[in-house]
Amino acid sequence: MTAPGMPPQARMMQMITGYWITQVVHAVAELEIADHLAESPLTLDEIAALTGVEADTLMRLLRACASQGLVAYDDGRFVSTPLLETLRQGVPGSFRDIAIVHGSPGHWLSWGRFPDAVRAGEPQTTAALGSDIWTYFQSQPREWERFSNSMTELTDGLSREIGVLLDTTGLTTAVDVGGANGALLHPLLKANPDLRGVVFDLPTVEPTAVAEAEKAGLADRCTFTGGSFFESVPEGDLFLLKAVLHNWDDKSCVEILTNCRKALRPGGRVVVVEMPLGPLGEPGFAPLLDLGMLAVNAGRERDLDQYDALFLASGLRRVEVTATSSPQSLIHAVAE
Repeated sequence: MTAPGMPPQARMMQMITGYWITQVVHAVAELEIADHLAESPLTLDEIAALTGVEADTLMRLLRACASQGLVAYDDGRFVSTPLLETLRQGVPGSFRDIAIVHGSPGHWLSWGRFPDAVRAGEPQTTAALGSDIWTYFQSQPREWERFSNSMTELTDGLSREIGVLLDTTGLTTAVDVGGANGALLHPLLKANPDLRGVVFDLPTVEPTAVAEAEKAGLADRCTFTGGSFFESVPEGDLFLLKAVLHNWDDKSCVEILTNCRKALRPGGRVVVVEMPLGPLGEPGFAPLLDLGMLAVNAGRERDLDQYDALFLASGLRRVEVTATSSPQSLIHAVAE
């Protein structure tokens, strides 16, 4: 956070060294320090024993963490803070896997070639990783698991909100396109007992999706269908596409949306969940996320006019935008 009145040089130094913080947070997440401090304050030696890190090095890390508000220090013990709590495992609002993903090779090395990506107008992941990011993840199952978990973390609070915001009156089947484990769909089904759901994703996702539906008590109303959204999608009257379109170029997005339009029942709608770009110069996370897409894959963030163009080319028309408490919005479209 930039302090009010910070001189330009100080602010620039803060921006230049921002990546140091990324790796500090990455290390804290990997070492599970938030989990170790969750129950009670601990001494340096106690944390060293739990993490397997030499005390002197650990002290250097924790001193930096204290300077950033990640931990506090009181009477010889390190104490958790609300900021550190966001790195705990398995709790609502956790960003632990997000922190690990963004400090891991798939994203980290790709961002290291960002100037080349700007010059070329396309990601340099092949130069950094030896392949595109999705092929890379296939060869790195642990990193893929972290990435998949990070998407669930980002979905957690929003999915519960969507369950309240979306009016499903008269609708019978919701299809979560690229829905992974169904984290977005399950709260919607719980909020609307008459609604049935389909998680649509690659066949390899099926075991996880089925297990999560059973865990949520929705096995009788939530099924899984495997396939490619570039070929077809299951029939339904509500299609959810969260953080799908921003992964792809315009041509690919039109293919996905056209397949949704073909499978859309009369009176149904497509709801795109994305982070629309605002006016030039408007503060927000979306412009940075747009560069993240350039750095790591072939996608991009878009403004509403650009989404309208995708809809038009797919036989759809935007009818509504619903804001959420997050930077993401629900962009509603119906058949033209």
